[in-house]
Amino acid sequence: MPRDSALEEAAEAASDLPDPRDVVDKDEEIPLVEVFDEAFMRENTDFDTFDEMVAASPSDATSADELEKIPRGEWDDFVAETTVFADEEEFVFAGRDHWVGKKLGLN
Repeated sequence: MPRDSALEEAAEAASDLPDPRDVVDKDEEIPLVEVFDEAFMRENTDFDTFDEMVAASPSDATSADELEKIPRGEWDDFVAETTVFADEEEFVFAGRDHWVGKKLGLN
């Protein structure tokens, strides 16, 4: 199912996008706190940082490194309650688009 995203429109309108290999290596892991940076978090959540959001969740997790401690259903509900997104999936795809747009100089 396709997702509506301003990222695709911005990319089509851009005249000089960098080569993707210059932006991120094929097997490079991207830290969650980089995807969900402070600008994204302040604009879309009740928190200033992703670590702060994880620490406030209904779990023992205290940082992004411990995200796996949060049961999936609880995290989904928490995302819906504390962000502008309906669920984790919407939150993750918006974070991805934000990160890609930032890396490509589109936002």
